[in-house]
Amino acid sequence: MVDNRTPTRVNARLSLILAAVATLVGCTVGPAANPAPTATSAPPASSSEGLDPDTTFTPVIASMLTTPRPVMGTDERLHLAYEFLLTNATSAPFELEGIEVVDSRTQASLRTVGTEELPRTVTRLGESAGGVPGTGSVLLRPSETWIAWMDVQLEGDEIPAEIEHRLIGSIDGRNGPVSFEAAVGTSPVDDRPAPTVGVPVTDGIWYMSEGCCFDDTHHRRGFAPVNGQGLVPQRFAIDFYLLDEDGRTWEGDPSDITSYFTYRQPIIAATAGTVVKAMDGVPNSTSMPEPPPIPPIQETVGNHVVIEIEEGLYALYGHMDPGSVRVAVGDRVERGQELGLIGSSGNSTTPHLHFHLQSTPTFFPSDGIPYEFDEFELLGTITERLWDDNLGLESDGLLPFERVEPSIRRNQLPLDRTVIRVGP
Repeated sequence: MVDNRTPTRVNARLSLILAAVATLVGCTVGPAANPAPTATSAPPASSSEGLDPDTTFTPVIASMLTTPRPVMGTDERLHLAYEFLLTNATSAPFELEGIEVVDSRTQASLRTVGTEELPRTVTRLGESAGGVPGTGSVLLRPSETWIAWMDVQLEGDEIPAEIEHRLIGSIDGRNGPVSFEAAVGTSPVDDRPAPTVGVPVTDGIWYMSEGCCFDDTHHRRGFAPVNGQGLVPQRFAIDFYLLDEDGRTWEGDPSDITSYFTYRQPIIAATAGTVVKAMDGVPNSTSMPEPPPIPPIQETVGNHVVIEIEEGLYALYGHMDPGSVRVAVGDRVERGQELGLIGSSGNSTTPHLHFHLQSTPTFFPSDGIPYEFDEFELLGTITERLWDDNLGLESDGLLPFERVEPSIRRNQLPLDRTVIRVGP
């Protein structure tokens, strides 16, 4: 259960906790050792020590994977989508019962993840990023590292300058569990508006698959340990699939690439820039509708183009049809210019366009950056969780499409499973 105790109130108990779990910080307490001070007898820190009065030992280490940056979703809410690692740095189990995200300045609560969400929100590194079904606390065993997949939805348009995370839980002490609460994982928030770009496909009805921000998708929860660094390059990525008016993705034989409406649709530049990567010659997958073998890391996104928009901001267009890439490194492209055709090269089961913004010219390693499309029409959602790998297995290619009253959206990111119309 998540309570509202402040870190200051808990800090008054820290000396008792340390006495109970002294071995957790490598202390050896012998008969001649001075007794640990109690909560009421602990002397105040001398000003010459320069320690913040809230400084404490914590059993869990938190490491942010990115600097959160807000993006407006099609739910018309600002989202902070980010992750942080939690490592139990002790020799005793730590039972996590809740995470609260607060504004560091005002201490206002922005998001609370309680036991009803923890098993799906905090996942053990190396295991399924989707978590486990059910509710309850999460047990971090000694030396284990877990990932907290966060989606903080801000009320209104006020963006905190800095956030921090309060962990609520307990740790095994000499005389049983000892309650613990502390602030960890303090991070600035990048309050710059998300870059606005055009939709990178031509007119039609498009399914926005595997997108941001809360659900478990292979993009949103695609943790990538590359070159000794852990990043989430696809955090805001979208896979584009063309639908017909009835909500079908293919017609005919799903093992035939030409049955998919998306195949060889034009890919257009979402914004102007300079081509820094242009790869061609990777064949389309031939195992559809089943997933292909995992390709070499260099061919993950297959034939692709990367365009530098500005320093530190790059647009990636992936899985192009072999032989269709229209641009070369060094070319200056304008918004709306054709870059190539959609295929199914690289790690792709059926034809689609993979699009996202990233922090480096290369897919690996890089960090995913939020973006918004300047204009599109929102038509509805796909009501079931359909992994990209399953689209070719849907009966007659028909998806469970729930329509809403169409509405023009501007400067928004289509959230996972939305369906939009591009053009008239």
